[in-house]
Amino acid sequence: MTLLPIDQKTMYISNSKNKEYISLSIPHMTGKEKKYINEAFDTNWIAPIGPNVNRFEQELAEYVGVQSGAALSSGTAAIHLSLQLLGIGKGDLVFCSSLTFAASANPIFYVGAEPVFIDSEDETWNMSPTALRKAFEQVAEKGKIPKAVIVVNLYGQSAKMDELLAICNEYEVPIIEDAAESLGSTYKGKKSGTLGKFGVFSFNGNKIITTSGGGMLVSDDVKAIEYTRFLASQAKDPAPYYQHSKIGFNYRMSNILAGIGRAQLEVLEDRVAARRSVYRKYEEGLSGIDAIKFQPELEGTYSNRWLSVLTIDPRLSSLTPSDIMSALSTENIETRHVWKPLHQQPIFKDCLFFSAEDEKPISDVLFEQGLCLPSSSSLSEVHQNRVINSLKKLFS
Repeated sequence: MTLLPIDQKTMYISNSKNKEYISLSIPHMTGKEKKYINEAFDTNWIAPIGPNVNRFEQELAEYVGVQSGAALSSGTAAIHLSLQLLGIGKGDLVFCSSLTFAASANPIFYVGAEPVFIDSEDETWNMSPTALRKAFEQVAEKGKIPKAVIVVNLYGQSAKMDELLAICNEYEVPIIEDAAESLGSTYKGKKSGTLGKFGVFSFNGNKIITTSGGGMLVSDDVKAIEYTRFLASQAKDPAPYYQHSKIGFNYRMSNILAGIGRAQLEVLEDRVAARRSVYRKYEEGLSGIDAIKFQPELEGTYSNRWLSVLTIDPRLSSLTPSDIMSALSTENIETRHVWKPLHQQPIFKDCLFFSAEDEKPISDVLFEQGLCLPSSSSLSEVHQNRVINSLKKLFS
């Protein structure tokens, strides 16, 4: 096949601004959210405490199979407080996945610690056990080991938790499992977010279920979660007046938003099934394009397929993710690059990074070749066919 310049390729896709916009990932309401919101209004539980908050914490903890959860204002807040609970502060090291959103690592700076970034591996796109062991060995030689390891489950796919836990347990270092994108996924029969010391979930507007904005920190350590609620409520001491012996934060979820979360949680399994169905249709519809490979699903795991993500092999196509994004935007179709690795970000340029390979880091390759497709659980078959057909035209 003769490879055409991108300007000639895009001729095969019409500039069609009249077509309905297809978003990457949008909220999918059940209609039952109003019931819980109205209850909050009717009982005047508008503040960031109340029955919906308590029940949402209980119901989500029961769903994932942990002892307790604290509903917070964001997943970022949950990571921040998990670091606080572990006593991490100035001068400490925290290892963190590199291929992720900056929110996974920003809280490390909040507590004055130093992030060290770990490369990905091919089978899950998540933290590489090889790179993690390399990092432990090299920092241990200097007499210093990290106080925690933040493992991210990217796009709904669980990391190789057995291997990562084995390494961390060897050094007696706790794992914070960033499951912001993987609620509803499983790893060897266990729910994502329950394999580390702490698990972190996000209910941002684009996640598989949403509270508009919010997050939750979960753990089997009930006392730690009770202390989380204390810290997240401005650390008010049990006194007949406002007394504070610790620095606190305004991180609690509102009773209204928790009501939205309760209704969303009721249909989580349906949302997972819908996203997996979207993925399967992409996989089948684009199977004839040799250059396209989708994010793998590791044996023994079950991904919620929050986003359907692919890579484009440059040996088999001259198209780049940027080319495709530009072309599909003319069709009113939103796509997105895979996360830019944190070790490439300007704000983290002075941080240590450990690669899984002697040559190019795998996370760099995934960033250069990766593309996220529209994956909403409400995505219609008509809209998905538009995406598939547009991609086929580009590659034909």
